Amino acid sequence: MAVLPPEFGRSKSAFVERILGLRWNVVLLLSLVAGIGVAALYSAADGNMQPWATKQMTRFAIALAPMLGAALLGLRRWFRIAYWTYIVTLVLIVAVDMRGFVGMGAQRWIDLGIIQLQPSELMSITLVLSLGRYFHSLSDENISKLRYFILPSLMTLIPTVLVLKQPDLGTAMVILMSGIVVMFIAGVRLRLFAICISVVGMCLPIVWKALRDYQKLRIYTFLDPDSDPLGAGYHILQSKIALGSGGLFGKGFLLGTQSHLSFLPEKQTDFIFTTLAEEFGLIGGFMLLALYAALIAYGFVIGLRCRSHFGRLLCLGIVTNFFLYVFINIAMVTGLIPVVGIPLPLISYGGTAMLTVMIGMGLMMSVYLDQDVRLNRVGEAHTD
Repeated sequence: MAVLPPEFGRSKSAFVERILGLRWNVVLLLSLVAGIGVAALYSAADGNMQPWATKQMTRFAIALAPMLGAALLGLRRWFRIAYWTYIVTLVLIVAVDMRGFVGMGAQRWIDLGIIQLQPSELMSITLVLSLGRYFHSLSDENISKLRYFILPSLMTLIPTVLVLKQPDLGTAMVILMSGIVVMFIAGVRLRLFAICISVVGMCLPIVWKALRDYQKLRIYTFLDPDSDPLGAGYHILQSKIALGSGGLFGKGFLLGTQSHLSFLPEKQTDFIFTTLAEEFGLIGGFMLLALYAALIAYGFVIGLRCRSHFGRLLCLGIVTNFFLYVFINIAMVTGLIPVVGIPLPLISYGGTAMLTVMIGMGLMMSVYLDQDVRLNRVGEAHTD
């Protein structure tokens, strides 16, 4: 009778221990938000599971696998592959700019057959991962030096410019702000940010010229949406009408008029929060925001308790990235900022957005599982 080596038992036991140690309450919160998204897509399709709700439900079930995989992979391994994830994603973004799939006037996707992958979404995660490793490896004295600020700035600006060229202003904003937040948390001095802001300010005329006509029109419309109510201002005006008509408790499930009478544009993607708010009112909207707030709070607690600088930067960066998606989407549909085309996490219809959120949550739980593990500057681990 064959006898298994003791290492097998130990590795199997460690795997089971990590599975049991996962924050299953986070998985429950994610499932609740995703369930609301499926219901919203069912309503957006006039009470039909096709064409969006069934696919969204299937994507969430499939995305649980990479989320759990990301959670079970230890911080030490994520540290080792951090730069490679960034490089691969950057190559994919370049490939999109050269031979990407064009949809809705933008070249943002690579058609892989089973999924149309949007690498710019993944970049918002891999940038946080790679910047976390970079600043973890720096000493406290070097963080404040200008020459050590150049590389992370380039790591942030290069994908931002490439994504802006696709054009995808919303995702470019998320990538840029995620990079800035990680650098700020890492301890980069404010004077270095001031230098960077001055450079960006001088480049604004170039950026403005690089924007497409419809992007400039969105900014003009944000400043005065009533100037063209049947044209450029139509989207945001219809969104505000739907939000206002929902009132405190909403019109009821499947009873929204703006979405079901096709007045509301992109009701399954960018403006899905408006669909929800019309049918469930202010109370329903606040309930969804409460679930988001709980996920964000969990992330901040996990990040602040982590003893590894890499894990802390990674977790807080992931949570910030998640917050930016929620904030920008809701601010966009309520008219607080220009329409930039950002999905609402786990609610808006989309495969890559779903995958990105789930991998990010998996990374957050990986930090939780290894919160007591300390990593030295080269990624070697030891526990107290």
